[in-house]
Amino acid sequence: MCTLAIYFQVFPDRPVVVAANRDEVVDRPALPPTLLTQAPAIAGGKDLKAGGTWLAINQFGVVAGLLNRRSPAPADPTLRSRGQLCLQALHYPSVEQSVGFVTRQDGAAYNPFNLLIASPHAAVVADNRGGRIRTTRLAPGLHLLTNLDVDDFECPRISAAFDRFRALCDEPALGDRGPELRARLGRILADHSTQLDPRSNRPNALCVHGDKFGTRSSSLISIGPAGGSEHFFAPGPPCVSAYARAAIRELPALDSPEAG
Repeated sequence: MCTLAIYFQVFPDRPVVVAANRDEVVDRPALPPTLLTQAPAIAGGKDLKAGGTWLAINQFGVVAGLLNRRSPAPADPTLRSRGQLCLQALHYPSVEQSVGFVTRQDGAAYNPFNLLIASPHAAVVADNRGGRIRTTRLAPGLHLLTNLDVDDFECPRISAAFDRFRALCDEPALGDRGPELRARLGRILADHSTQLDPRSNRPNALCVHGDKFGTRSSSLISIGPAGGSEHFFAPGPPCVSAYARAAIRELPALDSPEAG
């Protein structure tokens, strides 16, 4: 039950902005953003159980984010790792090539997923509903993704939070003010107000606290027009954990000379 917001081509200085909470079983081991591969350079969080990632960026300015889809059946532990698919998708220099790789996979070989793949030039969500991988190309603007379809307002989190995320689209100059943009996104991601999800009869909030399951971390990612990226990471729920720049030197920062 993760939440991911993407601002695609909304802020001129940051054509990709991703704000995401990772909700996961509390005792599942993971590392904060680190260098996952060197050729190509891919940096992101690392799942120590299956070895994949839930959110990462490559040296070409492509970001990929994985969310588990809701399913009436429990996850099958014998299927391939969804996090490994997310990592493998980032071995390509463009969204089109990455999506081509993903759509060649057997959708039935994975538990249900949503996979965002985005760069300053294109943004696509792939899913494997019904065992077949399908893709949805995102138009410029704000899009929200949880464990259902992209921009699915039947999801209580999307319906409750969309207007708050959408308000930032009315201020394109926020792309010039990174600290303010991050602060405002962080406040939204820290929201505990909730509605009961009618399909599960459970609370459905952006920031989740539970004994066995909850919001484990939060990320704010920006990609510049030339592909340079920055990743700010909170190692716990954003309501109590501060964001700090991920300590990764191998990828160009958004304000570095490489980023243009």
